[in-house]
Amino acid sequence: MAYRYLFGPVPSRRLGISLGIDLVPYKTCAFDCIYCECGQTTNLTCERGEYVPTDRVIAELDDYLATAPDLDYVTFAGSGEPTLHTGIGEIIAFLKDRYPRYRVAVLTNSAFLTDPEVRAALMQADLVVPSLDAVSEEVFLRINRPCPGLTAGQVLAGVVTFAREFPGEVWLEVFIVPGENDTEDEIQRLKDAVAAIGPDRVQVNTLDRPGTEIWVQPATPGAIERIAEFFGENAGAIGAAPESRAMPPEVEGAVEIILATIRRRPCTPDDIVALTGLRPAEVAKCLRLIESRALIEPVQEKRGVFYRPA
Repeated sequence: MAYRYLFGPVPSRRLGISLGIDLVPYKTCAFDCIYCECGQTTNLTCERGEYVPTDRVIAELDDYLATAPDLDYVTFAGSGEPTLHTGIGEIIAFLKDRYPRYRVAVLTNSAFLTDPEVRAALMQADLVVPSLDAVSEEVFLRINRPCPGLTAGQVLAGVVTFAREFPGEVWLEVFIVPGENDTEDEIQRLKDAVAAIGPDRVQVNTLDRPGTEIWVQPATPGAIERIAEFFGENAGAIGAAPESRAMPPEVEGAVEIILATIRRRPCTPDDIVALTGLRPAEVAKCLRLIESRALIEPVQEKRGVFYRPA
């Protein structure tokens, strides 16, 4: 079966080997974050719906997981906000009923956690990673650029309520944008928010791949470590990409795997080597082929050359 809504498995810095599920078309989201590795939001919306067929997503998962792949997580992520999809709860329920051996994670920007239906849909997940980048309204508007009507206060209230109700693990992600949310006042507000939420972990992140706005730069490792230490003992910086796990796919289809991954997030050749298990020379050959078709383009960043959709 050719998979349209699954991608990876991807070696994640946080989740190990993760099979991705993409529930919305590129790039459908309630935020247009200045740092987003997926690029500019082209469909900025707060309207929930069945953006892709729920039964088709379930069929793809059933086909793939029936082969008993070695995974750390099955993760709702991809090229937009997964909780925009009204079928996410049904898909999570299928996974926990049919394939309970796999841990289910949801990465969310927290925009809809004030909605009781959304919170109920996520209750069977094992892990939810909500984002909170700002507490003050002006910083929230500058960094997250939400669809009209969403406020920082609503986002924080939703995360607090969800963390109190959710029986699984909550790992709060705070993305630091130098010059925006790293001031003394905003960091203190974020620390107060962390105390109110009470997450199992706080993960302090910063730019690793090219963001939506080219002027956005990563915070220094030292700054990230200091902020994490300030947040408390359950906080830490998100580290570098994990070492590759041996899971080489057949070379046939490698181009499709590489292209599907780059469409969802920019990657360096080393990232792709870790993902596919292919030799660097084979990855280089595939990248040249995809680039010759004008489907991807290279971008020079501090960590190296990233390939992103053309």
